[in-house]
Amino acid sequence: MTTFVALLRGINVGGKKRVPMQTLRDLLTGMGCGSVRTHLNSGNAVFTHPDAGEEELAAGLERAIDRELGLSVACLVREAGEVRRIVDADPFAGQEVDPARFLVLFLSGPADPATVADLDPAAYAPEGFALGERAVYLHCAAGIRDSKLAKQLTERRLGTTVTGRNWNTVTRLADMAEDATA
Repeated sequence: MTTFVALLRGINVGGKKRVPMQTLRDLLTGMGCGSVRTHLNSGNAVFTHPDAGEEELAAGLERAIDRELGLSVACLVREAGEVRRIVDADPFAGQEVDPARFLVLFLSGPADPATVADLDPAAYAPEGFALGERAVYLHCAAGIRDSKLAKQLTERRLGTTVTGRNWNTVTRLADMAEDATA
């Protein structure tokens, strides 16, 4: 059994695209997933599956949500080990960073350094960012709402589907995934 983390983009925000967590758990169970648990009400799930891969699971979950709820929701799925590697590779480790203002932008494809080559980090200080393999680490010192840098790190610029989670959520999902594996 492989443990996975599912991240749904843009659900349960401002009353739009409502996906109850019980429904999400039921949909994943219906796809043959086991040990399904959700975290918060923002589309985070940890589960196991015996033989499917990330892309297959993400596409299946998108189809299930469309079929059952009539919603088009982008889903990203990561193996538990990748989520742990994202946590372990924290480029802001050792710095005073509020975890509620530190985000991981999960990408559907590899991070391409060329897409951000024109961003001058000094122009956005004290905000900062760093590229991971399929993630962007983003520190929004004054919060995401007022972040000038967050407005630059869009799907359009990055050329891939993006969904963000704050550091508290990312570390909790990594821990939940490890618990499911144990």
